[in-house]
Amino acid sequence: MKAFYEQQRALFEVQLTFSVETDDIDDAGTVSNITYIRWLENLRLTMLDMYWRLDREIARCRPVLASTHIERKHPIRLFEQPVGKMWLAGLGRVQWTVQAEICCGQKLVATATQVGFQVNGITMRPIPIPEQLFQDYWEYQWSL
Repeated sequence: MKAFYEQQRALFEVQLTFSVETDDIDDAGTVSNITYIRWLENLRLTMLDMYWRLDREIARCRPVLASTHIERKHPIRLFEQPVGKMWLAGLGRVQWTVQAEICCGQKLVATATQVGFQVNGITMRPIPIPEQLFQDYWEYQWSL
């Protein structure tokens, strides 16, 4: 099965190469669950910084992660160099969904989906997705 990112370029796609450190390894000799969470956080923050200007928007609104689902397909071991990709997979008026894949070489080793929303930086209540981002997303969807 070809990975998603080999089939097409996705909206707001980012890519990072990770190194597996000795403290990333669990008792079974594979990358631990918490490491996947950290890698997803790195990917998501890179995406927000590149496409949403997190440094400028953080005073007005803050992204909140509501859920994470990870499916590990193959183990990652010490000295491997996994590459993670993340993209915007869904966008509603308040809620957003990102998807990610982690590969080692040509092998897809994990997939993930995260759902979140934004809150007002002062009231901490959910707020709508910025109109320009919403329009960009739907224009992209119609161009496929």
